[in-house]
Amino acid sequence: MARQGKTMFRPSNALGLIAALTLFISPTGGQDRVQRESVDLTTVYKIKAAEFGLAVGKPKSQIADLAFNLTDRFGPRLTNSPQFRRSAEWAVQQLREWGVSNVHLEKWAPPPSTPLPSWECTFFSASMVEPTYQELIAVPRAWSPATPGSITAEAIIFEGPRTMEEFESKRGKFTGKILLTGGPPSQLPLPEARLVQRYTAEELARLTAERILVFNPFPPPPAPADFYTMNEKKLREFWAQEKPLAVLLSGEGFESVTPFQGGTLQADIRVQDANPKPMAILAAEHYNRIARLLTRNVPVRVRLEIRTEVDETLKNEAFNVIGELPGGAKKDEVVLVGAHLDSWAAATGATDNAIGCAVIMEAMRILRDLRVPMDRTVRIALWGGEEQGRLGSRAYVKEHFADVADMRLRPEHEKLSAYFNLDGGSGRIRGIYLRHNEMARPVFEDWFAALKDLTSGAVSIRDIDDDQPVYSDHMSFDAVGLPAFHFLQDPLDFETRTHHTNMDTFDRIQMTDAEQMAVVVASFLYNAATRSDKLPRKGLPAPQQTGPRQ
Repeated sequence: MARQGKTMFRPSNALGLIAALTLFISPTGGQDRVQRESVDLTTVYKIKAAEFGLAVGKPKSQIADLAFNLTDRFGPRLTNSPQFRRSAEWAVQQLREWGVSNVHLEKWAPPPSTPLPSWECTFFSASMVEPTYQELIAVPRAWSPATPGSITAEAIIFEGPRTMEEFESKRGKFTGKILLTGGPPSQLPLPEARLVQRYTAEELARLTAERILVFNPFPPPPAPADFYTMNEKKLREFWAQEKPLAVLLSGEGFESVTPFQGGTLQADIRVQDANPKPMAILAAEHYNRIARLLTRNVPVRVRLEIRTEVDETLKNEAFNVIGELPGGAKKDEVVLVGAHLDSWAAATGATDNAIGCAVIMEAMRILRDLRVPMDRTVRIALWGGEEQGRLGSRAYVKEHFADVADMRLRPEHEKLSAYFNLDGGSGRIRGIYLRHNEMARPVFEDWFAALKDLTSGAVSIRDIDDDQPVYSDHMSFDAVGLPAFHFLQDPLDFETRTHHTNMDTFDRIQMTDAEQMAVVVASFLYNAATRSDKLPRKGLPAPQQTGPRQ
């Protein structure tokens, strides 16, 4: 993930930047000038009691039921797919039943570069039939075209040409074939990292280490990315001309490199490519077996069938789920919590990100059931299109707050106190990432102090990973100068087994961890909605041109 150069600042924000730097480099961390937060311990206890079933006659957590509906019942939830729409409609109904107000589907239009037709795989089968039979572990790539029925054809390794001369030398060799585009067989690394990780005290200390004294409070967003280099575009044009029957990719390291190949990794096909070919992703071991046979001149034939249902009429219309708990004296000010509802299609999107949606829905249920008065309105958002580049949250920010391209502020910009994001799997919350908003540190440290029985409350100046930015919806808000924070969670097996794989199912959700998450989120929402001031801001960034994932 590439980075751009230094982000420019408006001169009018110099004082805010100086203040942030002063707080950061103060020998006392600025605490001598920071008023301690007033935390309502009684309400925090009530939140815990509501979630853990400590209150007599009150129901315990509903997270398991919420997660079941979002995964087993309505998964997978590929953006704009029928299951995504069903899950969103169910979420609207559930929030309304709890008494959440102003619940609705808020439409947004995908950018012209990323049309999102409704797509659903209705049947898939892949097998090697020669030189011997083997059922293949594989998944169709999202938005892949269907095959013309069941196809059986010779497999051939396709290594991407590096020069135009190589392009020309390969012409005429792939028509009617099934291409393996991952190249020759690769040596799979011996897994050395922990399959399941809970942060130790030492690891949390490293995550929260203040690594720099002078920092850019608006870390530059990733460089505009096309995802497909010019060579890759040439490859697709080449395939269109050569007319292969289908394309098979290796699951090893696809979309992200993981120390464990715990599942067949999933990514999307470029839906606007001209004449895209049916595509499937194979488990690395099965891809490698076929590739080894081919490199030793043993002919291989593969049988493949992909059936899909596609509705092109929906490609320019998508939506987010929005709902509110109305505030009191400051009801025009908003505390916003979000998680992305969409998933990939390889599994049911349990840890990415059904559990995030279930937890923030549960937090809203708790606050509604407790009937605790809150000055500010608390709003929930279940985003669509996050996996395609935060499309839903970017559209929402542009509509309600500001367009990053011109930074002309909407009236609602001033009214947002904070945005909290949950998109890190089902591991318990261990802290929060400030995304370089050091002024919020003493606030969150005091809020976490009331939750010491549940979490150590690490507060990190960083984002999820400053050296390799993780794309999630908080970045859409931060990009226009709004206070946006991402919860720091135990990784568990998110990166080693479930993230974007066919193993991302209900079974990988840790319910005890999820219940803790709901308490932390509900407490943060309550604190943000009742504190005297809105949360501090870093200032405004300069306008910037955006790429697909900014």
